[in-house]
Amino acid sequence: MKPQELRALCLSFNAVVEDFPFNPETSVFKVLGKMFALTNLGARPLTINLKCDPEDAIRLRTEHADLVVPGWHMNKRHWNTVTADGALPDTLLRELVEDSYDLVVAGLPRAERLRLDRP
Repeated sequence: MKPQELRALCLSFNAVVEDFPFNPETSVFKVLGKMFALTNLGARPLTINLKCDPEDAIRLRTEHADLVVPGWHMNKRHWNTVTADGALPDTLLRELVEDSYDLVVAGLPRAERLRLDRP
């Protein structure tokens, strides 16, 4: 997946904003102030940190050992760093981004989830 496609994917969900709280190179994608994705769109290889269910995280790390690793500078139980340079199928990468978004939204108060149309 190309960097601009990854950025567009992250921004395609309801109420998502791109922020740069760490430095001008690191894009942080947030839904209602909560981070669900973190990436340097100019880095090679292109990687993205995504939130993940702990059991799924272990399975993904086993199935895609060199492409999905414990989240760099993140809680290793809940975050993966995923290489998005084309070696992983784009459909799987899209699913992982959406799952990350959904996990963060699930932790929001009910009223905010309903506003996002994600009960």
